[in-house]
Amino acid sequence: MRSRLAITLALFPSLIFGLTLAGCSQSPGSQSSYEMANSAAAQSGEHYDGHPVSPIHQVASDPVSTFAVDVDTGAYANVRRMLLAGQTVPADAVRTEEMINYFRYDYPLPDDRAAPFSVTTDVATTPWNPGTRLLRIGLRGYDVARSQRPPANLVFMVDVSGSMQDQDKLPLVKQALSTLADGLRPDDSVSIITYAGWVETLVEGSHDPAEIKAALNGLDAGGATAGGPALSIAYDLARAHRVPGGINRIIMATDGDFNVGLSDQQSLEEMVKQNREDGITLTTLGFGQGNYNDAMMEAVADLGNGNHAYIDSVLEARKVLDEELSSTLFTIAKDVKVQVEFNPGAVSQYRLIGYENRALAEEDFADDRVDAGEIGAGHQVTALYEIVPAGGAGWTGQRKYAANRPAAATDDSTDIATVRLRYKLPEGDSSRLIERPIPATLLAAAAGPRGDMAFAAAVAAFGQKLRGDTKLGSFTYGDIARLAGPQSGYWRQEFVQLASLADAGHRSAWGGSAGE
Repeated sequence: MRSRLAITLALFPSLIFGLTLAGCSQSPGSQSSYEMANSAAAQSGEHYDGHPVSPIHQVASDPVSTFAVDVDTGAYANVRRMLLAGQTVPADAVRTEEMINYFRYDYPLPDDRAAPFSVTTDVATTPWNPGTRLLRIGLRGYDVARSQRPPANLVFMVDVSGSMQDQDKLPLVKQALSTLADGLRPDDSVSIITYAGWVETLVEGSHDPAEIKAALNGLDAGGATAGGPALSIAYDLARAHRVPGGINRIIMATDGDFNVGLSDQQSLEEMVKQNREDGITLTTLGFGQGNYNDAMMEAVADLGNGNHAYIDSVLEARKVLDEELSSTLFTIAKDVKVQVEFNPGAVSQYRLIGYENRALAEEDFADDRVDAGEIGAGHQVTALYEIVPAGGAGWTGQRKYAANRPAAATDDSTDIATVRLRYKLPEGDSSRLIERPIPATLLAAAAGPRGDMAFAAAVAAFGQKLRGDTKLGSFTYGDIARLAGPQSGYWRQEFVQLASLADAGHRSAWGGSAGE
């Protein structure tokens, strides 16, 4: 069998063409790469809910940054699918935080399960801007062995409509969910419903992997897409077989193309909101291309206190539904929010890389009624801020009028910032607070990123470059590949290969030479 990297090399010519449109600089008088890529997505029928790149904030006037955590990985796998197929990558399809969080980093396990995750911070110089620094915040949840997790009540909700007949859709769904069935325990319960122009229950409350896999193997595609009625029935099944104190989750496998019943996204979101309070979570698994509705898939998973993944291969199915099964299913902390308060005596400007659709108002942080992200067992969350040390030139010049300029800040502490985290335990209603100061010594001693930090910065730059982030300056795909450096492990090696191919595509398209 050919390796994925070998297949990547075989696709090299078409990859060059795709990256020429999606990742190269705009030529004079031409349509921007952002506009071309998003136009191509609209013409293909795929749907993305994009957000502008996070803006620059002045610490003197806006010192606090607040966001909900995100452990989704769908954007990275979907972007990889497009790159390997030589397609343009719509900027709206790229969520940089999901690309960063696709990979695992060397964060310590929490010392005590009383606090379900550890908090790690570090600072490095920014590879693409010598005047700024990168602040990394990393969370790692405690691990739970498969044998130790609570029993699971799962409802597989499988789209078998006509749009799912392609090889990268229903056939891959069957393989993916069969992989999950192989990882089930005798005390787990599985129901399977399918939906096309009608909804059918194939398996209800089964503990037999052979029965589950036989039902999956018999699926065929055809008909319209009655997604709304199917989701309602899936919630009913989940309630009927509820496991008290266990995992109760719906796993929706679809391309997201609902067209019968509750077909508008707002109605679907309302249904999910109404049911999540009943303790039934929702995971969405995206498949296929052409009519893929990423916007719906990501939104309902977030509202359903679950997670969103995109399955583009059997390898990805094994990663998401076998290797990461415990973290996918078992929530150890919910409504997790991050708030960073910067010290104006140490930092003058900042921007959060990614998390645009996870931004929260400052007052939302302490409001336990505001929904936020969930962390599963073994999950990791990484966030990167690009910051300007006090006294540095920064991205914006000094204002002309004295009244528009902030008073000189005094360094009233030994911190550059304070990180606060709020979370609830899975069965809790009141949040708990973790607070960590970030010592100024980290800023003073910042050196070039190495190891895990270098790789995280490389992935962040890759996502931002695909998004058309102008703050990267002249940082190239080649620079990104070099920053990532030689890697061990399949998934990291594959990323370096993608960045290297993107570099070659860029240089070929514009007649440049290596190192440009």
